[in-house]
Amino acid sequence: MSLQPFPRLTGDRWVGDTPPAVAPGLPEQSRPHPGSAVRPRLRVLDGLRILAAVLVLVHHYTRRELWGGDAFGWLTMVGRYSWMGVELFFMISGFVICMSAWGRPLGGYLRSRIIRLAPAYWFCVLVTMGVLLATGKPFGGHGPGLSQILTNLTMVQTPLGSQPLDPSYWTLWSEVRFYLIFAVVAWSGLTYRKVMNFCWIWTVASLLAPGSGLPVLDVLANPDYSPLFISGVCFYLIRREGPRVGETWALLAFSWLLMQRWLNDIVQWNTVKGDRLSWEMCLAVITLCYVVMAAVALGWLDRIDWRWLSTAGAVSYPLYLLHQQIGVTLLREWHDDVEPWTLLTASMVVMLLAAWLIQRFVERPLAGRLKRFLERRPAAPRGEAAREPA
Repeated sequence: MSLQPFPRLTGDRWVGDTPPAVAPGLPEQSRPHPGSAVRPRLRVLDGLRILAAVLVLVHHYTRRELWGGDAFGWLTMVGRYSWMGVELFFMISGFVICMSAWGRPLGGYLRSRIIRLAPAYWFCVLVTMGVLLATGKPFGGHGPGLSQILTNLTMVQTPLGSQPLDPSYWTLWSEVRFYLIFAVVAWSGLTYRKVMNFCWIWTVASLLAPGSGLPVLDVLANPDYSPLFISGVCFYLIRREGPRVGETWALLAFSWLLMQRWLNDIVQWNTVKGDRLSWEMCLAVITLCYVVMAAVALGWLDRIDWRWLSTAGAVSYPLYLLHQQIGVTLLREWHDDVEPWTLLTASMVVMLLAAWLIQRFVERPLAGRLKRFLERRPAAPRGEAAREPA
């Protein structure tokens, strides 16, 4: 899902004070200061983000129940497992959030999350609302009510017990929980030791949560997906500190073992109408995600530095927010009249174009205005105004 946001980029320069992608093994005092103007961007992560978003889109657009059978052959088979793009999103999120929070005060960290997520989300909620009110749900049912719409604008509709306007929004609650608990360690400033302690504590909490009988612990620990966020954080620490820190690799191995256990449950949740999924295939995909992220952490993929990936990565977030309800509505409307491959290709192109337009003309300008609004400081009281010298 996030769908993990990357900082803004203008040309080849970072905007703001987001930390750079640090070369492995640099000592702390040799690393670029967080306020440095020019910083290398890990465009390979942008490429992985758009790949993950497209994989999730393929999963939703090729499902057999949508077409009344297997309409795409090999792509239908790929789509059965491409929902695991979400798992890749969560790993990227752990990497990027740790990187963006390093050297940043708590207030700046929290503001950056709001500025990055809220504008595109609010706009996509309103667009999805309009489509659902006009057409109803793709598989039948009335459009959303006013309370559901307003609750969805908060981004925390899941804990409030309200249905998301788009089923894909379920991932946002996992992301928000990660942001909030990571804020605890970001509060006092990040160091390698603090972040590793945080990851170990979260891992232990995830082990205890399922059998604890404490709903609040289960909600905060998010045991089904916490190993992915923790792994992403560990991969960033390897990128930052170098590959010889054995503790980080040990926690990564343990997180992989936990993830293969939770895959049993996740596979069942994603099984539709007896269309049995292979746990072994899911494990292979998860393992591939770990291998790719390890290659990113070790710098093996740094040569993938194509500038267009920055745009593609920025488009991945609105694409994810828009694609399911609206895209499936389009497919349901036209699938009896248009050849399947033509309709699928056209729908994907329309969604990608719409996501780019939102990112370029809605998200980017609104994010700038929201940033200025949130960073306003209260005016000094009149009695404390500076006095003119006598």
